[in-house]
Amino acid sequence: MQKLSIILVEPVHPGNVGSVCRAMANFGADELRLVNPACNHLDKEAVKMAVFAKHLLGRVVVYSDLASAVADCNYSIAATRRDGCCRNELQPLAEVAKIFNDKSAKIALVFGRERSGLTTEEVVMCSHAAAIETTEDGSLNLAQAVIVFLYEFTRGRLAEVSDGEYHRPAQGDMESLFLTMEEVLGQTGYLNRQRPEALMNKMRRIHQRADLNVDELNILRGIWTRLHESVNDWPGKRKG
Repeated sequence: MQKLSIILVEPVHPGNVGSVCRAMANFGADELRLVNPACNHLDKEAVKMAVFAKHLLGRVVVYSDLASAVADCNYSIAATRRDGCCRNELQPLAEVAKIFNDKSAKIALVFGRERSGLTTEEVVMCSHAAAIETTEDGSLNLAQAVIVFLYEFTRGRLAEVSDGEYHRPAQGDMESLFLTMEEVLGQTGYLNRQRPEALMNKMRRIHQRADLNVDELNILRGIWTRLHESVNDWPGKRKG
């Protein structure tokens, strides 16, 4: 099974964190990451709700932002029910769980706040977005959503890549590419500096659909780095 990490963004209730640990232990996942939590994950309520999985609470790693939490992951799947032109293409969870055929890949399942979920910026930062299909008025609490995701991802394992040649880049390296692209597009006047996300979110989706391997990413980083170096001497570049 791929290495699965669960990421909770700004959880509020320690009991929910404990319940998530219990869900994780049932499916062999042992890495929980918290982004800017609004509660103490070692609170007695968290310990109580974790039951036999309380040991996972002691392994929790806390991050200040989502970008840092997913930087070393090859894929990250945002759990969300909302779609839109500025958010990642939303797919049914059962379909998303079937597309990962590299067993060496590190996958993060990303869940948002109990009341408001993930922001648009957080969704587009992830490589994929998935929704649990429920009735129109359906609603799941945090631990319920985590356990459904874990179930789909642990039962839908595909065969390991036979040739061993595909290596998915870490998301931190992808972010480096996007930052360079944004700088070049801004300097050449192609990017609206007031709303850079309008273009950059689309650029992210294009590259995420391409499912680049490490070699392909290195080629693109080399090209955009050279463009960045060249545009600094371009007399028509935009400033500010």
